[in-house]
Amino acid sequence: MITHLLTRIDLMMNSFSKGQKRIALYIEEHYDKAAFMTASKLGETVGVSESTVVRFASELGYDGYPKLQKAMQEMIRNKLTSVQRIEVTSGRIGNDNVLDSVLNQDIEKIRRTIEETSHEDFNRAVDEICKAERIYIFGVRSTAAIANFLAYYFELIFDNVRVINTTSATSTYEHIFRITDKDVMIGVSFPRYSAMAVEAMDFARSRGAHAVAITDSMASPLVQSADSVLIARSDMASIVDSLVAPLSLINALIVATVLKKKDEVSDTFRELERVWNKEGVYTNHDDEQDNKSENDK
Repeated sequence: MITHLLTRIDLMMNSFSKGQKRIALYIEEHYDKAAFMTASKLGETVGVSESTVVRFASELGYDGYPKLQKAMQEMIRNKLTSVQRIEVTSGRIGNDNVLDSVLNQDIEKIRRTIEETSHEDFNRAVDEICKAERIYIFGVRSTAAIANFLAYYFELIFDNVRVINTTSATSTYEHIFRITDKDVMIGVSFPRYSAMAVEAMDFARSRGAHAVAITDSMASPLVQSADSVLIARSDMASIVDSLVAPLSLINALIVATVLKKKDEVSDTFRELERVWNKEGVYTNHDDEQDNKSENDK
């Protein structure tokens, strides 16, 4: 994707107008900043009109400025350092209304996830998970939290779940070397993508396992080894990645699995409730209030 966009610019540089050349040179040198600018802001930054920026996108062959902007964002998706992320976020949000801005961005990511996630792939993933002999879940670094969240609920539903959250190649292969075509591998990875996640997915696919990728776009390196691709938008917010949409997608995956195995899961949770009540796992507020009232008498 990087080569594609920059090559277009290089090949067409001589045909650009003076204003378009300003845009092209700025993108070549500062695409990490340009990717998050509106057409108006980019034009203001390089000293041209908004309409010039829109025409520039069309000249490059994009169907409007948003498509050019998306291409630039794909370029930097796996390239920005933590320091660069802070700088970009400062430019996007500033110091005002951080709460509203971040929450509204997360709302937009969930909306885009609804539009872009394949229902066919989602349903196929649920079917494969429900019939798998073993379910492997891989998620490391920032995605370890949502991988563990998925594993926690799947371990209550199934007795065949194995979670891998190490970046060590040796340890990873020790966990998955028995994987077969009767198993499922769920790989969770978002920018900056884990190299080990890609290797684990490749290995699972080579053994015939059904590979489910939970990632942010079809440009993700996990997609090449996936049988089912579940897209959840996750763009940067300062040094952290927003995992709101991925977590919502995982919630949907858990719910769909429970509904597909409704009778069996109901029996499991009835037994769990008996154990939890017997062992006092959860506090009972009503009982505490009754005891307090008795003691006050």
